[in-house]
This record gives sequence, C-alpha cells and structure tokens, in this order.
Amino acid sequence: MRQTIRSRAGLPVLQSKAGGGSRTQPPEFRRPGSGARSLVFMLLGLLAVALAPSLAAISARADGHAHDHAPAAIPRTPAPPDARVYFITPTDGETVTSPVVVRFGLTGMGVAPAGVAKESTGHHHLVIDAELPPSGLPVPSSEHYRHFGGGQTEVTLELAPGEHTLQLLLGDQNHVPHDPPVASKRITIRVE
Repeated sequence: MRQTIRSRAGLPVLQSKAGGGSRTQPPEFRRPGSGARSLVFMLLGLLAVALAPSLAAISARADGHAHDHAPAAIPRTPAPPDARVYFITPTDGETVTSPVVVRFGLTGMGVAPAGVAKESTGHHHLVIDAELPPSGLPVPSSEHYRHFGGGQTEVTLELAPGEHTLQLLLGDQNHVPHDPPVASKRITIRVE
C-alpha cells in the first residue's frame, strides 16, 4: 500500500509500507521505461550531436567541396601610399647578443593600440623566423608572430644562438594587415 507524504521541500514523496523505504523522487518525474535504457539513448543522442560537425567536414572533403568552408577574408583597412615600417635596430646582417633590443620605425602613418579605429594608424607585429601571414586574415598569435597591440614600438627578445629572420608587419585595429600590407624588409641577424 502506498501513501503520499511530503518531503522537507514540500514535494510529494511515495512511501511503501511493504518496501520499508521511501523514494525521494517525486512521482511526476518517474516515467515508465526510464532508467539505464533511457540513459543509453540519451548518451547516443549527445554523441550524434557532438560528431555531426566532424562528419559534415569529412563528407565535404569526400565531395570535393571543402573549399566552400574556408574562413572568409575580413575587410581590410586602406594604407596611405607613403606608409613604411622599418627596423631602427638591429640592422640586416648584424651580429648581436641575447637579449636583443628591437626598435620599430614607422613613417606615413601613426601608431594606435589594437581596438582603436583611427584613420591612417595601426600597431606593430613582429614576424620571427616565419613568412608573412595571409593579408585578409588577422595575424596569428604564436612565438613566430608577436603582437604589440598596446602600441609598443620596441621589444627585448630572448633569442637562441644562431641565425634568425625578423620582419615587421603593421595591423589595423583588428590585427588584419592593411591594404596594401605595410611590411618591412625581412632582415637576418646572427645571435651569439
């Protein structure tokens, strides 16, 4: 025989005199067929939802339509025709010791922090031992692509002994290279 009693929270709780225990789950939440089988179906559903994007990508590659899902280029900020970025120090071919002080120069434009949209301005990015990134996308952030979004015009770098290449690239408020890109000549330095 069952009777309904109230829990401390005021929810109905079933209690069976024959079973000697009480169930703490309200009866309106217990459904026929619930339990392990429902849990399995719920987990299978979650797995299907989680794998859907991967399966779509595999399918697109198999169909030869993977190019349809490439990241879209971001609108680029125009650069003044006389804009030029360059290294003040070090100079191309110079032998230096680590840490290396690198100073950036800029003419024809001004320096503004990332996030500030002001005409004819940008902020520096230093490309270390790598190629320039694609022009229509934000400059990546890694040990090869250093961002100076605070408007900095110099940095002290710890570089391993050996030969290294450095190149400056100006980015707009969204870290996207200008149109046309404002990039320095690529220089090579030797660290002792």
